[in-house]
Amino acid sequence: MALSHASIPVGIVVRRSPGVTRWAKHAWKVVAVLPGAPDAQWKELRREGEVVEFHAATLPLELWSTDTEAYLTGLSAKVPSVTVVLREDISPDAVMPWKAFQVTASPYEAQDHADSGEGLIEQVPMPAGLIAWVQQFCDAHHVHEPFIKRKRDRKRVDLVEDGIGDPRIRQTADVYRAPKSRSGGVH
Repeated sequence: MALSHASIPVGIVVRRSPGVTRWAKHAWKVVAVLPGAPDAQWKELRREGEVVEFHAATLPLELWSTDTEAYLTGLSAKVPSVTVVLREDISPDAVMPWKAFQVTASPYEAQDHADSGEGLIEQVPMPAGLIAWVQQFCDAHHVHEPFIKRKRDRKRVDLVEDGIGDPRIRQTADVYRAPKSRSGGVH
């Protein structure tokens, strides 16, 4: 089977709201994705008081035929979602503290990013058109692989007593006994 690939540009909408503690000036949250969006760099979309929503960036959402099982798992969730990964922008000329890194429809890949603990990782509900696009790709490229249970070896592992003393040293007593003190008494 040949490797197939599909891609669509997805705009990332990030909300900046006032921080609730004195240590965080702002709270950042990815709130939406815009399938088919044009390129943008922190374009202000809406402002309500101190809360501002930005079109932070447009990244490609890439689907691969080898990952259709993961996409189907994500589509079967109560709320099908894409995961957006933002990384801290440490460049001196950074306009905002975050830089869009990746958008993925695979919950397995999303878990890998979440395990790393780096950046801001948010799940965002997929719009209906994006759900249909991912489902269509999976319908066209998914190959069901039957589950094959591994059979156990017939070797008896309970007969081996690894770790019971050194076989080069003759032992006349129980190896599990408490050692005696040199003075002969019990301390």
